[in-house]
Amino acid sequence: MKLPRSSGILLHISSLPGESGIGTLGEEAWRFADFLKSSGQRYWQILPVNPVTQPNAFSPYASTSAFAGNFLLISEEQISREKWISGKLSGKSAPEESFINYDTVMMNKRSFLESACRDFFMNAPQEVLSGFDIFCSEMAYWLDDYALFSSLAEHFNTNTWLAWEKDISIREQPAIKKWNTKLAGKIRYYKFEQFIFSSQWHTMKEYCHNTGIKLIGDIPIYVTMDSADAWANSGIFELDEETLEPVHVSGVPPDYFSKTGQLWGNPLYTWFDETGSINEATIHWWKQRLSHLSMIVDIIRIDHFRAFDAYWSVPAGEKTAVNGTWIKGPGKAFFDTVIDSDRPIDLIAEDLGVITPEVEELRDNLGLPGMKILQFAFDFNNKNYYLPCNIINHNCILYTGTHDNNTTNGWFYGKEIDDNTRGYVLEYMGSSNYNDFHQQLMRTAFSSIADLVIIPAQDILGFGGEYRMNMPGTVSGNWRWKLKKNELTGKHSSMLMRMSQLYNRMPEIPDGRNTE
Repeated sequence: MKLPRSSGILLHISSLPGESGIGTLGEEAWRFADFLKSSGQRYWQILPVNPVTQPNAFSPYASTSAFAGNFLLISEEQISREKWISGKLSGKSAPEESFINYDTVMMNKRSFLESACRDFFMNAPQEVLSGFDIFCSEMAYWLDDYALFSSLAEHFNTNTWLAWEKDISIREQPAIKKWNTKLAGKIRYYKFEQFIFSSQWHTMKEYCHNTGIKLIGDIPIYVTMDSADAWANSGIFELDEETLEPVHVSGVPPDYFSKTGQLWGNPLYTWFDETGSINEATIHWWKQRLSHLSMIVDIIRIDHFRAFDAYWSVPAGEKTAVNGTWIKGPGKAFFDTVIDSDRPIDLIAEDLGVITPEVEELRDNLGLPGMKILQFAFDFNNKNYYLPCNIINHNCILYTGTHDNNTTNGWFYGKEIDDNTRGYVLEYMGSSNYNDFHQQLMRTAFSSIADLVIIPAQDILGFGGEYRMNMPGTVSGNWRWKLKKNELTGKHSSMLMRMSQLYNRMPEIPDGRNTE
């Protein structure tokens, strides 16, 4: 994939401002697209938009489905405008805060959507109901399992499907039929939820495209064990044949973020069959997954890309990720098989972590842009390949930091680095000014040869470390940050516009001239 010389902003949908306590697909999303356009930006990068749960600390990387949308992102305001909605139905507003109270948001959103669902099936005209039926038919390959899984999880009060009654846990057909009948009302609700999410998403996406903005999405390489994906497709994972418990689980060895590695705990894929050939069932599932996400976003960032070359396998039951083993992954054959040459998918390789020449070769053979992180560049090694002077291949995306990093100002002014490192960073950038460091690092990124520069919204605002999105290796307190209304202003827009103009990152108009 060839990226144009351009720039964009990293901001998850949940982090948009809004009156329901969380960002949604409504007006606030459209206004952010307007902000991007007025700032000379071309791309909006988001995190995974799949359902989040309290047991998994609301992480978008630990969802109950790799296909379903997060109902918390549904705009109550947009639903309230529908002709089929009851006049008395309106969402609960929430005070303007910088952090999401997920428990309150989930309770309010679910109550609203359940009422909206009743109105929908009572009042919606036939053509709208037919649209719902068509959606359910077209999405049946994942929606039927997801809706049943969610209904069963609610009935048994747990997403841990191994704790359900045995016959439905192992998906015996009589049990599937029985529970589909018994939970028909709930199943219909969960399908309604996904129908509304899909409708609002595609309206938002169309608005972005009309504004000249493209969406960069994110696909976690692994799924959680307590998910519809693992329950409905147990044959594609390394599970014990009798107990269906994972035999090995995912993680990464000790790294920048953790001395004991990161034990993610996801079930690992069965990439190969008994003959050593690539597992057709695993490939089929991945084809569906990539195809589905490509309908939602324009470009897909593959999280933990290096695992396609080799992945860290940890025996189930280990307390840390230290005692793992590198296992050979499916490599280029995977991509050659899952991506249809008649319908190519634009991909970005998240090539961070323990990267070997083999991983780089896989990325380059596939022609995928990789990622560079400026916060990783300043270790006093003048050959560090994150340093802008060492970026040789312009086909990459340069970030000041990602959702897993501290904010730029939190990193520079905080305890992660010392005064000696701070001095080195400023010397590299030809500066002695300790003020407004976030703008200095942004300028360093914009002036690089990297085709695409992505800046987290917190860095544009100059926010400190208390506003970081995620701290790897920790569970609580993550994924909660959100904008307040009017925090991003015309001042920030003008700064981004000027940087885009100075460093030739402006979107082009049809005749090839840069926009003014």
